[in-house]
Amino acid sequence: MTKVQVVENGVQAMEKIESLQTEGFLKEEIYLFAHDEDRSEHLTEATNTGEVGIGEQGVFSAVGNLFKKRGDELRSKFESLGLSKQEAENYERELDKGRLVLVACK
Repeated sequence: MTKVQVVENGVQAMEKIESLQTEGFLKEEIYLFAHDEDRSEHLTEATNTGEVGIGEQGVFSAVGNLFKKRGDELRSKFESLGLSKQEAENYERELDKGRLVLVACK
């Protein structure tokens, strides 16, 4: 089961993370995305949520992301969590607007 939430800021992200936990998701099953890589890393650490790594993406995708532009990297990560190409593009556009995207996967 995959659930996606779009929020405006870190405070809203924390509220949604708590809500997702109430629904039965573990923090490690919740991934937080921001277009700015530093913001994404900071919020992931602050919320203690999961990071999309080799386990989710596979070795080739993870290595390939090292050479991609940020938007391409984000879309690839969304797809590795089970979102369609169209969904990944839509959520990447939300990130372009400065929003945060939470993806919860079981």
